[in-house]
Amino acid sequence: MIIKYNLKRFVLLLMIGTLLASCGGNSHQEQQEGSVAKESAERVVIGAERLFDDEFFPLIKGKKLALVTNHTGLMPDGSHLVDVLFERKDVELTLLFGPEHGIRGEEDTHVADGTDKNTGLPVISLYGKVRKPTPKMLEGIDVLVFDIQDVGARFYTYIATMMHVLEAAAEQGIPYLVLDRPNAIGGVYVDGPVGDKQREPVVGVDQLPVVHGMTVGELAQMFNEERSKKGMAKADLTVVTMKEYRREMWYDETGLPWVKPSPNMLTLTTAAFYPMTCLLEGTNISEARGTLHPFEHIGAPWIKGDQLAQQLNSYNLEGVKFTSASFVPEMIVDGIEIYPPKFLEDTCSSAFIELKNRNEFASSKAAVYMLDALYRLYPDQLEWKEGRMDRLWKTKSVREGILAGQSPEEIIASWTEGLDYYKGVRKQYLLY
Repeated sequence: MIIKYNLKRFVLLLMIGTLLASCGGNSHQEQQEGSVAKESAERVVIGAERLFDDEFFPLIKGKKLALVTNHTGLMPDGSHLVDVLFERKDVELTLLFGPEHGIRGEEDTHVADGTDKNTGLPVISLYGKVRKPTPKMLEGIDVLVFDIQDVGARFYTYIATMMHVLEAAAEQGIPYLVLDRPNAIGGVYVDGPVGDKQREPVVGVDQLPVVHGMTVGELAQMFNEERSKKGMAKADLTVVTMKEYRREMWYDETGLPWVKPSPNMLTLTTAAFYPMTCLLEGTNISEARGTLHPFEHIGAPWIKGDQLAQQLNSYNLEGVKFTSASFVPEMIVDGIEIYPPKFLEDTCSSAFIELKNRNEFASSKAAVYMLDALYRLYPDQLEWKEGRMDRLWKTKSVREGILAGQSPEEIIASWTEGLDYYKGVRKQYLLY
């Protein structure tokens, strides 16, 4: 079963990381990710650990809890927060809410309600017909708790789930605890258009740029406080903050083992490229879902990999290099059946992205250059899924700009005003 494999890997990686740190060496993962980072002197203490501190435990002691989590809700010893809370006698965990991919992270499509295999607790899906807990679902619940690892991109759906639960907590008057975890790709880089709701209170995911540069706890605090500016009800929110966390940290600098947040988010390199190549979902071009290197390729059966790589390299994008490659999408990846990928079992020629310096790589800007290259080289083969593309950007201006012959530089420059406004709002809610 996949969750057992993940737990064992969590503990094994923690032991290896401790050994390497004691020897003063760099881990293989750091080398693989193209990191220039230094190992941190202290492991980051996540919010799930601090929940049991004297400062926070009184908020849940003796209460009936509903927990929003998935397979990333692990404690440093490899145990799952669901199991830890379920076994305690001084709290009553009664209900689980699952996001996209389910409680145990084994689904790659819409998830149905069910029962947790480990505890027998009922699980309500928040990634199907229902996205926000209803009043009936919350009857008898004293406290809502959220604990899921995010990756740092606006369209990664876990932060939308966090926001919907915050809305429900505000409307029903139920205390809401968000257990903070690191932003996987660091909390410094912020980029992308903020959509068509510029200069409005930032009350939800739709008003974030592609790379938001915040932890899930910071996002919760911002959404909650900004709600009052629009006359909306605020939740009784507590963010259980981390210790030893610095916002410039990438995930592999936190001392915490990587547990893939979703079936196609296999490595930290995957997460680094995700804000760029996820935009291919708005086209008929594959981002290599169905392989062991999803979001690291730009390909299709009719693409010429060397030609595309040459065009992309001509832009001289910082931190990355493109090389000619190929891939064949399959249905099973790392032991999990995924949503049917584009060009299933067809050979796709591609431009493969090599990460040279992740701190210089501007993924959101790179997405514009990627789309520009594809339109220049393959105007007849490239198909736009207009609704999907515009939802990913939260604006139609990027797609329309490329079709109108605007340069990537002109398109990126058009983000400035809205992005600067967002950065000003964001700054007020940073916790680290």
